[in-house]
Amino acid sequence: MGSGVLLGTGVGGLPGVPQGSCWLLSADAEPVRLGPGDVVFLPHGKGHILADSPRAPVATPVCGPDGPEPHDLYASDSVDRSGAGGPVTVLFCGAYQLDPSRAHPVLLSLPHLIHLPAQPGRRAELASAVKLLAAELETPGLGTDAAVPALLDTLLLYILRIWFDERPLREDHTTGGVAALNDPPVTAALHAIHRDPAGSWTVAKLAAEAGLSRAPFAERFARLVGQPPLAYLIWWRMTTAARLLRTSNAPLRSVAAQVGYTSEFAFAHTFKHVHGTPPGSYRRKG
Repeated sequence: MGSGVLLGTGVGGLPGVPQGSCWLLSADAEPVRLGPGDVVFLPHGKGHILADSPRAPVATPVCGPDGPEPHDLYASDSVDRSGAGGPVTVLFCGAYQLDPSRAHPVLLSLPHLIHLPAQPGRRAELASAVKLLAAELETPGLGTDAAVPALLDTLLLYILRIWFDERPLREDHTTGGVAALNDPPVTAALHAIHRDPAGSWTVAKLAAEAGLSRAPFAERFARLVGQPPLAYLIWWRMTTAARLLRTSNAPLRSVAAQVGYTSEFAFAHTFKHVHGTPPGSYRRKG
């Protein structure tokens, strides 16, 4: 399982709120200084080290692919115990565990690290989400177990939204999930598939959703998304089916119908082709 790691440090000295500064070190990137209010997202869950100096020798990564459980969030602190009275750094580190075979193309096309430094004028909702998380961890109450995963999801949404809005258009994002989301016709087709995976979609119908003729749409979709429209439709249907199998007790015929299959046999055949195991076995392994 791969993982995505979220880090938040210092948002203003409130009790329980991340504060201080540190350095994020990884093998394939320059050191990144994290200050009060900064938020970092490592979409691919690469191992990293948090240290008090870009040159500090640290033996064990603080967070990495083998860290927290899905939706886990915790506060950690780094204290100067040398007796010199150095500063204290408090941060949050949360993680999602994701199956790489079911990762959305948008996630696959993200850089290995997204760093959103605190700065005047940046959307206040990001800091607000961190403060709300801090409050739940500092003073747990009725419903905290439900609030923390929801707030962590919200924080991830804000990170991606801000990164998409502020990201400069670069050549390395002319294809892939990020480029597709910047293209209104392709985005319209993606929304149609996501909204109604059971729909009787054809390339022509998706092209109509995009406002393009069939051939130009098919070429544009394949170039930006990385696969033809109907291949993406099958992938999304089987990804949706996998989620339904793991999160509900609906019979297979009902799951098949929800993703556009009137034949349970045809659904099972396609599911096994995509996931490598029949739907019944997939559910039991979950």
